[in-house]
Amino acid sequence: MAGIRIVDIDIYHPTNKVGNDFYIEHFDARGVDIRGLLKALGRDTRYKIDNDDENSLSMAFEAASNLLEKTGLTGADIDLIAYASQTPEYIFPTNSLMIHRLINGASHTICIDSNANCAGMTAAFEQVSRQMLGNPRIRRALIIGSDYVAPHASPDDPVYFANFGDAAAAVIVERDEQAVGFIDSIYQTDTCVYGNSLFPAQGLAKLGQTGVDAGAFHVKFIPFDDSICVGAASESIRTLLSRNEIGADEIKAACFSQLSIANIRAVSENIGIGEDIAVYIGDEFGYTSTSSPFIALHRAISSGQIQRGDKVLFWTVGAGWQNVAMVVEY
Repeated sequence: MAGIRIVDIDIYHPTNKVGNDFYIEHFDARGVDIRGLLKALGRDTRYKIDNDDENSLSMAFEAASNLLEKTGLTGADIDLIAYASQTPEYIFPTNSLMIHRLINGASHTICIDSNANCAGMTAAFEQVSRQMLGNPRIRRALIIGSDYVAPHASPDDPVYFANFGDAAAAVIVERDEQAVGFIDSIYQTDTCVYGNSLFPAQGLAKLGQTGVDAGAFHVKFIPFDDSICVGAASESIRTLLSRNEIGADEIKAACFSQLSIANIRAVSENIGIGEDIAVYIGDEFGYTSTSSPFIALHRAISSGQIQRGDKVLFWTVGAGWQNVAMVVEY
């Protein structure tokens, strides 16, 4: 039986690196102390776009280009391009179609954009893997996750303004008759905070009718306890591992949402995974949203934490909220 295996992964981030001091001083001037918030989230630095030429699409292209060069493949070798973003540079045409043009993709290539907010790239990986299992004509897929949240973060909102970093990840998966690869996934949805992160705040229809003031195209965010997803996420992961007869000790890397180091530790403890297994890159990259579990995967591979044949657990959560978890044999 064929499996969908990870061929390779690469990332891109801007060169500009910003430490906590900038944000602490920014909010001190507004009479808001964010030191406790930054410590709770596990932030130290983050890479930030500091020019007018870069955006979510350009970062996606750089990550994809790095990956194609690394693997020796070309755009013509890709049968499906899936682009996951909650801040796409364009709504139409699709950003995946633009990537297709930039990498000189083949005429038969499927191009799809998807959005599950911060869970987007993980959900795209899962959906593409299942599509490939059902369609043997799709041999290789390029999956990209890229968000550029900064332009839409209010300078008065500590969570969105100080928490996020800019980066993209790209992964190529391949149908392989001898591989295991993608094993299984699980979703869990609870809409109790569906209105706490809204963008555009008034919806696209009103935006098109009334416009928006320059610099005011921001996420409407109502703070809430982000740890509310931990219990449900832990239960879902236990179910996922149990039904696939996988022990927690078999997981060699846990690539989780990098939103909060406290949540990573809590989920890890709940499911019996050691802190040395859970990969944390949020102190360097900040929170890169949709790409964050895959930037963690890139770190796990490049550091030698995982080898071929090892099992990797993914978990992330999207706004509103929705938990997504999956397990893959690397």
